[in-house]
Amino acid sequence: MLEKYLVISDEVKEAIDNKNPVVALESTIISHGMPYPQNVETALSVEKIVRENGAVPATIAIIGGKLKAGLSRDEIEYLGKKGREIIKVSRRDIPYIVSKGLDGATTVASTMIIAALSGIKIFATGGIGGVHRGAQETFDISADLQELANTNVAVVCAGAKSILDLGLTLEYLETLGVPVVGYKTDELPAFYTRRSGFKVDYRLDTPKEIANMLRVKWELNLKGGVIIANPIPKEYEMDYDTINKAIEDALEEAKYKGIKGKETTPFLLSKVKDITGGKSLESNIQLVFNNAKLSAQIAVNM
Repeated sequence: MLEKYLVISDEVKEAIDNKNPVVALESTIISHGMPYPQNVETALSVEKIVRENGAVPATIAIIGGKLKAGLSRDEIEYLGKKGREIIKVSRRDIPYIVSKGLDGATTVASTMIIAALSGIKIFATGGIGGVHRGAQETFDISADLQELANTNVAVVCAGAKSILDLGLTLEYLETLGVPVVGYKTDELPAFYTRRSGFKVDYRLDTPKEIANMLRVKWELNLKGGVIIANPIPKEYEMDYDTINKAIEDALEEAKYKGIKGKETTPFLLSKVKDITGGKSLESNIQLVFNNAKLSAQIAVNM
């Protein structure tokens, strides 16, 4: 039944069948995360980094109504050129997009779903979604968090996006039983910066230790994912006060313009890029590269 919907590339399928390391990669960063051709160049560079560290990359998207794990260069180019014309797809959107035969760029949640259906356990992204600032009034909470509670995929990220309410995001994850592991850090990184003022649940200092923890979790049938928070490299970190001021200004503009729901994150990241003169985009790219490298190293040790 699943074969009707799911298409796994030959390279990815061979790696899975032979129990070789595979790393899932999302496609929202291609279509919604940055402009063309930078988006395509970044996606191909991320795949290259995964390969250089011993794993097979599986970029995930929905193309022509098919759930795809492992994209060709032409398919990545297609997503990059179409950009925001491609629908941003989370869990709730998958049945509609597939039944209508449409294209979809996968978020953290939908990438986790397709990775799990394909048998992939490790996923590299930039930052996860979470509880938005002001959520006590808007109830704006990313579907990523519920997915992390239910789907057996580990997500390597630079923490939660700093445009969010990080304290409430951690509280929500604790309620859902999702462990937050810091890689060589005791503090949750905040996407553009290495610090946030919030502690992670546990610190682990090697990819092997992380792989061992994941193995134990799933062998015990403890359902759900794990967040592996990997700080942005120090040389690409943005000034803490500068980035927070940019975020506050972007949030004010979003509120004034009435921007809500799944349009919020792309709008805020775009505004922060403009406010910081493009420096945040370079930081974003470098932290994704860093997460791809660690993801491959963990996958190799699984």
